[in-house]
Amino acid sequence: MSKRNLFYAQSGGVTPVINASAAGVIRTARAHPERIGKVLAGQNGILGALQEQLIDTSRESRRAIDGLMSTPGGAFGSCRYKLKSLDENRHEYERLIDVFRAHNIGYFLYNGGGDSADTCLKVSQISAQMGYPIQAIHVPKTIDNDLPLTDNCPGFGSVAKYVAISTREAALDIESMCATSTKVFILEVMGRHAGWIAGASALAASERGDAPHIILLPEIAFDQERFLSKVSQCVDRHGYCVVVASEGTSTADGRLLSDQGERDVFGHAQLGGLAPLLAGMVKEQLGYKHHWAVADYLQRAARHIASQTDVDQAFALGEAAVTLAIDGANAVMPTIERLSSRPYRWRIGTAPLHRVANREKKMPRRFITKDGFGITAAGKAYFEPLIAGEAYPDYQKGMPRYTRLKKVLVPKRCDPWSE
Repeated sequence: MSKRNLFYAQSGGVTPVINASAAGVIRTARAHPERIGKVLAGQNGILGALQEQLIDTSRESRRAIDGLMSTPGGAFGSCRYKLKSLDENRHEYERLIDVFRAHNIGYFLYNGGGDSADTCLKVSQISAQMGYPIQAIHVPKTIDNDLPLTDNCPGFGSVAKYVAISTREAALDIESMCATSTKVFILEVMGRHAGWIAGASALAASERGDAPHIILLPEIAFDQERFLSKVSQCVDRHGYCVVVASEGTSTADGRLLSDQGERDVFGHAQLGGLAPLLAGMVKEQLGYKHHWAVADYLQRAARHIASQTDVDQAFALGEAAVTLAIDGANAVMPTIERLSSRPYRWRIGTAPLHRVANREKKMPRRFITKDGFGITAAGKAYFEPLIAGEAYPDYQKGMPRYTRLKKVLVPKRCDPWSE
């Protein structure tokens, strides 16, 4: 068979380093012209394939692709779109085959989290079930760090670094004002079912008694009485209290404190508003002056203080995904295997997608202190190397200089898509 083109797309919430994975994919594919034709990037994820909106990355210069290494956001556009099963919606898969065949696409690389792994797994089954040869490789990314079978996920290290730095800087502010002003500060961070991001805030503390004083995690049931008692103790002891709360904090019966009652296309609860909810408890029950903040998109867009380790791993996994495709792999995900923490050493492994899709990895109990409000030495040893190193972008006139691609679409060869 003659060399075939490679389809690459980004999916789900973007990260500070997802474009580094894109650079890894494109640069590696360009290094194998004897095996791979063009890299065609989907505009807005899998929708780019369904709508036949395919970006010809060969029209981008080497300098532009290199610039992706330090650019946040999703350079090709991302989406939240759930493919149904083949039995439920055969029409979608027939459309994918039509587009793949029209553009000689034989490799499908999908860059995303757990739901994206499910999409990639479904696409991988086209070969067996519909007779079209396609190799599907999942390129992992998620700031939530909750993909199984990998030590960590690209995107997490940089968000962890941002949250830890923000916690330390805010704590110094609160500490300087607490004698006559704010006593309690609450930072809400992402993390639906796993508390990895909130847990990483523990790195803000360099000495005993440093903030964060309380970390709220989805893995530990929230108890209002215990929480308020701990806040009061911290204010009495330190003069102030800094709380970092995961948006997925829930009660013993599984009720999410921040559930807004809405659902996204994947059926996930729309979360938000935990920090003001907690602040209201503090005000009503303890009467302390307080402030709160929600990291929200800022934490996943903060490329200016990204972790060098994170950038390196994001690129390496994009590179590894292409290598796996060239070697004939299908329905797999390249992973990060930790060999040691001190010194930090890692290597690339692989995992089958049927053991990754729709599964979540929570933080182990041994990483959480006995009272449930902090992180143990073992947890900190896990987090520390993931935020190591600085990968500052170039600056111009005091602002980071980020890359924008031309994103030239290839001519359409199929009929318009109708859902």
